[in-house]
Amino acid sequence: MKNKIFLVCVSLLFASFTFSQNTEAFSILFYNAENLFDVKDDPETLDEEFTPEGERHWTYKRLNKKLINLSKVILNASGWTPPQIIALCEIENRQLLERLLNDTPLRAFPYKIIHKESPDTRGIDVALVYDEKTFYPLTYTYFPLKTTKDSVSKTREILYVSGILNESDTLHLFVNHWPSRYSGLLESQPQRNLAAKVLHQQIKILQKKYRNPKIVLVGDFNDQPTDESVVDYLKAGKLPSSVDSVEPAKLYNLSFSWIGKELGTLKYQSQWSVFDQIIVSGTLLNKEEKLFTHPEWARIVQLPFLLEQDERYGGLKPHRTYYGFRYHGGFSDHLPVVLKLQINP
Repeated sequence: MKNKIFLVCVSLLFASFTFSQNTEAFSILFYNAENLFDVKDDPETLDEEFTPEGERHWTYKRLNKKLINLSKVILNASGWTPPQIIALCEIENRQLLERLLNDTPLRAFPYKIIHKESPDTRGIDVALVYDEKTFYPLTYTYFPLKTTKDSVSKTREILYVSGILNESDTLHLFVNHWPSRYSGLLESQPQRNLAAKVLHQQIKILQKKYRNPKIVLVGDFNDQPTDESVVDYLKAGKLPSSVDSVEPAKLYNLSFSWIGKELGTLKYQSQWSVFDQIIVSGTLLNKEEKLFTHPEWARIVQLPFLLEQDERYGGLKPHRTYYGFRYHGGFSDHLPVVLKLQINP
């Protein structure tokens, strides 16, 4: 019965998608997919636990369920119309993205892939999936985190994509998955500060090259909007009391308002955090521009199936794929975030 309901929903979404090609509203989804690995052991990376013989007993059946779950999130994340741009992290390779688009209900949509293998020790990457009917990429680049001139940190690179949205305006998008806190908060902080400096430098270059470029930053920053990497090094600040007071060249973190709410984007024990964020340039907050957004159009996706009761700490928690090494069959340890954009006629 549940499968029949899901298929009916997909059919309705497809009909809505076809109708919506003439609308002027678009959305960008960011989602940390929580360890989307294939079942093979790559001798060049530390992925052994995600194999049938590994500690997590990762099988084709579990992988197939994971892909279906991800497609369900994408199809439902932005209302009746699936997002035109989907930024992802914790993806092992391009083949998994191809399976996501070809072996799930997403096959009904004209999505294309931007992906490159990163130097990350576990082999996980950031990637972009886009609707080729509404977004036309002009260029894309991956920026590594260089500790010195010739030394590259073995972590995820920052993806930059520039493209035309609906043949109307140019959008500059940066996809991030900054170094984790696994080795300790203080020990790992310099790595996230480095990521922030690399990103800030590229934004400054962009702003010198173009007049008031429209910029969106999304990602799992592994820091909160209030942490030094975001505030001091990236220089992404809180919105002023009036949107009319924003400055075109400044970066504004639309995720500030999510702090302290009932839900964040991930939960550790009883504490919710906001690691998954949406940051925009002030230019995009000007409703007189051809392409624009509004602070309230950035939100955490809280679909019911992404959450479950937290019996130990109370409230809700993300419906995860694993709890430790115990398979749970859910979606991710992170909640997705989405931003709506609009084009003036």
